[in-house]
Amino acid sequence: MIYEPSILAVVIFMLFVFFTVGLSFFLGRKAKSSEGYFAAHGQIPWAINGVAFAGDYLSAASFLGICGMIATYGYDGFLYSIGFLAGWIVALFVIAEPMKRLGKFTFADALDAKFNSRGIKAAAGVSTLVVSVFYLIPQMVGAGSLITPLLGFPHWVGVVMVGIVVIMIVVTAGMVSTTWVQFLKGSLLVIFSAVLVVMLLAQGLKTNDSFETIGPIASDMLADELLASQTLGGRDVMPPEDGWDNKRFVRLKDPKTIGFDIYSIDEVGDGQVVLRQAQATGTIEGIKTIDGAPLGAGPGEKQLRPVGHVSKLPDGKSETGSLGPLEFFNTIRDSEVILWGNETIVHDDGSKTKVYFQKPTEGTRVLRPGEHPKFKGIRGDKFIDKLNFLSLMLALFCGTASLPHILIRYYTVKDGAAARKSTIVGIATIGFFYVLTLYLGLGAMTSGALDLSDNNMAAPLLARSISPLLFAIISAIAFTTVLGTVSGLILASSGAVAHDLIGGVMGIELEGQAQVRVAKIAAVVVGVIAIVLGILFKELNVSYLVGWAFSIAASANLPALVMLLFWRGTTKEGIIASVVIGALSSLGWILLSADTYSAVYGLDPAGAIAPFSQPGIVTIPLAFVTLVVVSLMTQPKPSTAT
Repeated sequence: MIYEPSILAVVIFMLFVFFTVGLSFFLGRKAKSSEGYFAAHGQIPWAINGVAFAGDYLSAASFLGICGMIATYGYDGFLYSIGFLAGWIVALFVIAEPMKRLGKFTFADALDAKFNSRGIKAAAGVSTLVVSVFYLIPQMVGAGSLITPLLGFPHWVGVVMVGIVVIMIVVTAGMVSTTWVQFLKGSLLVIFSAVLVVMLLAQGLKTNDSFETIGPIASDMLADELLASQTLGGRDVMPPEDGWDNKRFVRLKDPKTIGFDIYSIDEVGDGQVVLRQAQATGTIEGIKTIDGAPLGAGPGEKQLRPVGHVSKLPDGKSETGSLGPLEFFNTIRDSEVILWGNETIVHDDGSKTKVYFQKPTEGTRVLRPGEHPKFKGIRGDKFIDKLNFLSLMLALFCGTASLPHILIRYYTVKDGAAARKSTIVGIATIGFFYVLTLYLGLGAMTSGALDLSDNNMAAPLLARSISPLLFAIISAIAFTTVLGTVSGLILASSGAVAHDLIGGVMGIELEGQAQVRVAKIAAVVVGVIAIVLGILFKELNVSYLVGWAFSIAASANLPALVMLLFWRGTTKEGIIASVVIGALSSLGWILLSADTYSAVYGLDPAGAIAPFSQPGIVTIPLAFVTLVVVSLMTQPKPSTAT
């Protein structure tokens, strides 16, 4: 069982949590003023701040989501890493020093440095809240995914636990504790991920064609429905020669989910395929027991035999022994790897069966881009698909330098030079980690450590397949990964409320301690909202959710900031219009996209209004154009001499 609580993991996890919260209370004594609470008095050393950048940025999307996407689809998941890292070039050469020079506490400070406009503070403050909330969703989803194997609790319990701990961190000490939590988390994440990669390479690759099962079940319904559907994976099927005998089932997390041996696709020509025997899993409404045992009776009943293996190695070998860093990729390239597809069958009574089936795949395809359904535009012929992919990459590239919780870190160092140095340290740390994610994802794909029902758990389950102790440490670090990022987001949100909206927009003058008090109340409210959304969006991959947050940030924040720095004709009206149009257009596009229709609303994605799912390629230029047009229309009239 992979979802059975581990005592060792629980102990290490609790030690991490108690240490983190204790550190926050200890440092809280130094954060009484607004300067201390929001910006740590600008006294964080640049090297510490650089690693804290990595700790803040390497979120649940980076560790859980990217590894899961690579484990499921191959190289395509790594494209997120490339986009995330490339965005730091913009931060280094464009944003770092001006942000430190122009601002004090929040992103709105920088935008409003030359104008002292309530409208700018309002637009920037609301934008900060929207981006932060969208970025909070995948962090909370990742937290819930971690709690199930660690403690055996349901997903929602993990989300609530993270919310409570993070609220305590932010409320007790603000930026001081957040910085040190992020520094420790970033350091430990990179170090132990590197250890896991070393152990993975030492283990090497081996073939595995055996599948564990827990006995037969007396039901022909799924087999009959599958056969009657006439298609699997979009291709025609016909029954295997020996019929559907000896079907066998394995248990999944979902009480309504079972699995069975079906037959994977084998091309035979004339538009038809036969199915050769392979493990698969499916969901059937109404089946409550298996081998006489009730499904979903408790945490111990949530079982899924993890999948993922190499079916053929070069030269007919059964195992490789230890491999070097480059030899690992070369071996996978020359091997055959089992990937997994899925098909949803709708029964006559309206219930649905999600069937997972094996896809024997050449290693060269695993290591090439364009295999992920979301990235099919790379290799496909449809112009819309290509636009969708380019839009995602543009959002990742531009979004990094626009994220509120990243921007406020520039106020924690003493000057512009320190801001630039800390950015370089952050880039080096983040870049090294992203290289490690490619090994971790492919390791989970080939080491029998992939849970088809929750690919966000690929990296922790890979650690568990190698060492229980390493699993305990990696899972606890992954949890602190969520803590560090969420605390930064909530801190940015609370600053937007207390400093920008209440102080700047409403004109309510708050002294240092009063401003901190309001920020702490705002942190609690935002934390509760994050908990609710983390529970509602639990089914989506966290990296994909982060792509949405980056699109909103890049559309709402980056155009205004860049034009303010490099175009003297920028006016306050132009900035306000750009932020508002960028935020509303990107948010509206996402809410009307096919992915949101299917994953959130439960509607037919074919009815979506937005032509493709990623808005950045439309909304980012729209925000730039809006700023230019409005600024030209609102240029101050030259004064006439009398």
